[in-house]
Amino acid sequence: MELGTLRYFVAVAEELHFGRAATRLHMSQPPLSRAIKRLEGEVGTLLFTRSPTGVTLTPAGTVLLDEARALLDHADRVRARVSAAAGTATLTVGILGDGADPGVSRLAAAYRRAHPGIDVRIRDTDLTDPTCGLRARLVDVALTRAPFDEAALTVRTLRTDPVGVVLRADDPLARRDRLRLAELSDRRWFQFPQGTDPTWQAYWNGGTVREGPVVRAVPECLHAVLWNGTVGLAPLGHDLPAELAIVPLIDMPPSRVVAVCNQGDTNPLIRSFMAIAEAAYRR
Repeated sequence: MELGTLRYFVAVAEELHFGRAATRLHMSQPPLSRAIKRLEGEVGTLLFTRSPTGVTLTPAGTVLLDEARALLDHADRVRARVSAAAGTATLTVGILGDGADPGVSRLAAAYRRAHPGIDVRIRDTDLTDPTCGLRARLVDVALTRAPFDEAALTVRTLRTDPVGVVLRADDPLARRDRLRLAELSDRRWFQFPQGTDPTWQAYWNGGTVREGPVVRAVPECLHAVLWNGTVGLAPLGHDLPAELAIVPLIDMPPSRVVAVCNQGDTNPLIRSFMAIAEAAYRR
């Protein structure tokens, strides 16, 4: 059994849905399904009972889930100890948002000064997973935006940003100084793929169930507005093409920039990142 395949299995076992697990792992569903079938072939038994609404663990799958979690935890500890012994400690940071944010620049500079020998690896992620792969342990820590399901995570708010609605520049509402969410009730809003964290989806839809095109990344959101007149929300202060405009929403809660790690993580590099991030964003 490969560790990567076991991570796929754990994701499906925790989500109990191939689609949601694929979204969490940032991959398409067919290769994930094939990997699980190969794993079932290797162990010689079914691990999941499939149904149109999702999957459930078989007794064998329940046993493997416990063992897989233990193996993956042990592998992470082995990797950390080997890296430390080799003098090549690494920290993988997931980032969702604007890499030109001055807060990110201050954080990067401060972290380099505090840990000059650390190899920091960046994983830039799309809008389908606000934790940037943290739950799947694809990253050690995330710099992202809330809200999302914070279960088993440690979340530190670094800054709050007001939010506006992105419109085509020739939209009659684009000439307004400010808007309310109710004034957009008849519009189509961009949506995230099925299986995306519902708290995250609800926030960017203004707390209401909406209809509209499915997008995964910021450029897709902007094109949806440009080509189809779709509307969507974005933090204020970001540069937009001349063909687009953003109008502040007066009844929308602000968007929180946050640093996130797995709850109970004792890695000193992660603890240091969280502390330095809070200091860098206070400046």
